[in-house]
Amino acid sequence: MGDGRKPKIEPYPGPAGGWGSVKSVKAILQREQVPIPATVKELWRQNKPRGFTCVSCAWPQPEKPLKFEFCENGAKASAWELTSLRTTPEFFAQHTCTELLDWSDHDLEQQGRLTHPLRYDRASDKYVPVSWGGAFDAIASELKRLRETDPKSVVFYASGRASLETSYLYALFARLYGNNNLPDSSNMCHEATGIALRKSVGAAVGTVVLDDFAKTDCIFFFGQNAGVNSPRMLHDLQKAAKRGVPIVVFNPLRERGLERFTNPQSPVELLAGKETPLATQYLQVQAGGDIAAITGLCKTLVALDDDARREGRPRVLDAEFIAQHTDGFDEFATWLRAQSWDAIEAASGLARADLERAAATYAKADAVIGVYGMGLTQHVLGEYNIHMFANFMLMRGNVGKPGAGLCPVRGHSNVQGQRTVGIADDPALVPLDRLAEQYGFEPPRDKGLNTVETCEGVLDGTVHGFIGLGGNFLRAIPEQEMVAAAWRKLRLTVQIATKLNRSHLVNGEVAYLLPCLGRIERVDENGKPQVLSTEDSTSCIHASVGKAEPASAELKSETRIVVELARRTLAANPKVPWETWVGDYATIRDAIEATYPEQFKDFNQRMWQPGGFHRPNPARERVWKTDTGKANFILPPALTATGFDDAPDRFRLMTMRSNDQFNTTVYGYDDRFRGIAGTREVVLMHRDDIARLGLRDGQTVKLVSDAGDGVDREVAGLRVVAFDIPRGCVGGYYPECNPLIPLSHHAVFSKTPAAKSVPVRVVA
Repeated sequence: MGDGRKPKIEPYPGPAGGWGSVKSVKAILQREQVPIPATVKELWRQNKPRGFTCVSCAWPQPEKPLKFEFCENGAKASAWELTSLRTTPEFFAQHTCTELLDWSDHDLEQQGRLTHPLRYDRASDKYVPVSWGGAFDAIASELKRLRETDPKSVVFYASGRASLETSYLYALFARLYGNNNLPDSSNMCHEATGIALRKSVGAAVGTVVLDDFAKTDCIFFFGQNAGVNSPRMLHDLQKAAKRGVPIVVFNPLRERGLERFTNPQSPVELLAGKETPLATQYLQVQAGGDIAAITGLCKTLVALDDDARREGRPRVLDAEFIAQHTDGFDEFATWLRAQSWDAIEAASGLARADLERAAATYAKADAVIGVYGMGLTQHVLGEYNIHMFANFMLMRGNVGKPGAGLCPVRGHSNVQGQRTVGIADDPALVPLDRLAEQYGFEPPRDKGLNTVETCEGVLDGTVHGFIGLGGNFLRAIPEQEMVAAAWRKLRLTVQIATKLNRSHLVNGEVAYLLPCLGRIERVDENGKPQVLSTEDSTSCIHASVGKAEPASAELKSETRIVVELARRTLAANPKVPWETWVGDYATIRDAIEATYPEQFKDFNQRMWQPGGFHRPNPARERVWKTDTGKANFILPPALTATGFDDAPDRFRLMTMRSNDQFNTTVYGYDDRFRGIAGTREVVLMHRDDIARLGLRDGQTVKLVSDAGDGVDREVAGLRVVAFDIPRGCVGGYYPECNPLIPLSHHAVFSKTPAAKSVPVRVVA
């Protein structure tokens, strides 16, 4: 490895949270060399009224917060932003971009916060300092030229961290420029959710609020690892478990964060080593087998209901709800009865008895929350995974009542909010007529490019410019190597960022790296402190107040950067007051309210409410904004969501995050819960598969693509780790395994990359 790391693989006996969490936070504080008093002060403000919204996940803020309303990964994200380390122009004077491409993702970001605007000098292959004015003018000049040739040739990408204010202006900038090319990180995770839930229940987002977790009497989990992806959720799960709420989990891997939890904020639990068991039933469905598993649950419910009707007992299904509020149930029930248990067991990898037991638990509950994550969305039939889960919830009326509903858990802290205020490649999701009247222009009406289509445009030469509002695009996408090779042919690449990452090292002919303030830092415009806002995964809007000292006097806010680029690129328009907006962010929120009056009524006043304010959600009120005017039962075309056939020695690869990671940001090399430390070059395999292939635990192998499309893809140097994973499935880390995902391997309708079931072979 060359950096002194020594891999260590051994089972971790502890719970999620506990002393392990405390030690992990201490380690990153030391690693980032953060000033402890200042950091503690900021952590005290995290996710609290008049504090700042976590820069990590999007789990909601409670109205009455805990003393410390942050989790292990939230503390890591804050330390990562508050770091004392700096990546200065002197650093870039010492290293070429080609040299830095050999560094790990962790080591690149570990250099610290970017401090100055930079221009890529192709002759020296280095970044060199540039003035802000020089950077803005040069970028605007390039954008103007590209617009004259083809306004659709430029892509405006957004990660999930930018505020509502910045996101609104960024989306407006793109449409004034002349396109709807607004891909974002949602394209790679929950785009399938938006498409599927709109068809099923008429809402593109979940239907639960935080208070529902205190009222529910049963929780079903599919494909969501709360201990890593949204650790603050564990507090709500712990409270539910202590009330005796059954928690039924479907997930290929046994994740510690769904098994047992010790609250690291409880001295009593820490000192006593007290653990709360979470999952009451844990079913290790095979990757891509969720449709079959849910089919088994639903088939059992129909059978139980048939028995109840014959015996004159109360119905198991909510017949009144189904009759009044749904469409398509009879066809769905007929389809269920036709499915064989042999096929269900084979496709899910689960026993009939286990599915029947889980269904019986569901049938006894009056109010059920259905939680899911990318384990459902990132498949070729990802939308149908969600349709089936919605079907399951509708059968007993568990949408639109207290303590119940669909709960997709979002990742990035404002990825859902960005879509709410216009970051969308689908113009049907945006009130274009209202924007036209508001700003006196004709918005583009044709569909823009999503993430996969952007990659296709880079490969076929139709994309010429790329603006990245945060993120690590080239590392997050599928087909990394092919796209990165074509990326250098782009005319213009601009990256707005807080830290250096791999995407900044692969540049177009003209390239700029623009450092921005982080969310925790103080934002002053024209001598006036500014406030930001975000939306969490329950459609709740929160104010976010940054107060930390900026990492560099040279840094500008994301909002200021977007405004400067827009006003220098576009012709003056008296209806588009860029300078007014950037001088007072409250005026941006007024503009958002004018565009979305139903969603953001009294925005500037209500965002200060403890716990935030909820956007209206018709499905929560049992108002179904679908083509039928009702919630819809939708049939899947297959029991398996993989999109490919099984074959001898063809494995289903699922990519995953470690405990020491958030999306493409790698905080360290300790995947504590899985017992893997010092390395990310691993492949998790069932012991029987290891033996069958003649391999051994600890052996080095490579994964090769088995997509059958004639493209050679491989990831080598992986250590075999025997693990509790379904036979025929393997696990590897994201983004290291992304090169194995074909660009064409995506969900049918949303084009979400199918990263949870990738066809691969294991080669010694």
